[in-house]
Amino acid sequence: MKCFTDNAGRSWTIAINVDAIKRVRGLLDVDLLEIVEGKLIEKLIRDPVLLCDVVYAVCKPEADAKGVSDEDFGRAMAGDAIEHATKTLLEELVDFSPNPRERAILGKVLEKAQAVMEKARDVVEARLANGEIEKAVERSLASVGA
Repeated sequence: MKCFTDNAGRSWTIAINVDAIKRVRGLLDVDLLEIVEGKLIEKLIRDPVLLCDVVYAVCKPEADAKGVSDEDFGRAMAGDAIEHATKTLLEELVDFSPNPRERAILGKVLEKAQAVMEKARDVVEARLANGEIEKAVERSLASVGA
């Protein structure tokens, strides 16, 4: 079990077990076991709304006990809270695998996905720094006005 804190200062425990996987399937029609194929990791990283829905479904018993609705949970999820929830959820999914070899492979997939995301951020930062993005926007605006 791993924890993260939302923007309202509430601490949440993410525990991936059979009950949580069944709850996510039932509430969202998302199969967390698809992480083995690698596509689910990419989908969760790219879609923060889906990720927050999954995290809420995993934490639903805790949210019910705290009296926190889906909407309240969502309002407290932005920025760093989403990043920490993503990391926590994905690490728990890796740890859930009963097969040690599969866990090792999933851990490597997760590391590679995080490295690719970091490289993408570096590329965007470099393009911002050298004015490339600004120039592309200006060209686009000029072509619209022509």
